[in-house]
Amino acid sequence: MNKNFDNETVFRPWGFYTVIQESTGYKIKIIEVNPGARLSLQMHYHRSEHWVVLSGEALITREDENITLKSGESIDIPKQAKHRLENQGAAPLSIVEIQRGDYLEEDDIVRFDDIYGRVNS
Repeated sequence: MNKNFDNETVFRPWGFYTVIQESTGYKIKIIEVNPGARLSLQMHYHRSEHWVVLSGEALITREDENITLKSGESIDIPKQAKHRLENQGAAPLSIVEIQRGDYLEEDDIVRFDDIYGRVNS
């Protein structure tokens, strides 16, 4: 069953995200990362993610890999894989994130490194 959204935007130190659709087993977000900003190095126990770059250039850490993606390119982030999204460019980075799994809440984030001081203890 689809949840109804008023497309509320959630602001974070690195930028913002907007949930555009959610149903059983998946959630779709638009994420915008400010120039020079990055998300925490993190992992999720209950979900995988698929990212599609809409605009800008993404530097992605996935386990021991560093991958650069441009507009139109995409990547899969498996469950329990350490990952990070970063914008080293001068323009905003915009991606679509498709989360898949049996639990999709924000508390399924384990942070290992975070420049904003949000590391799990």
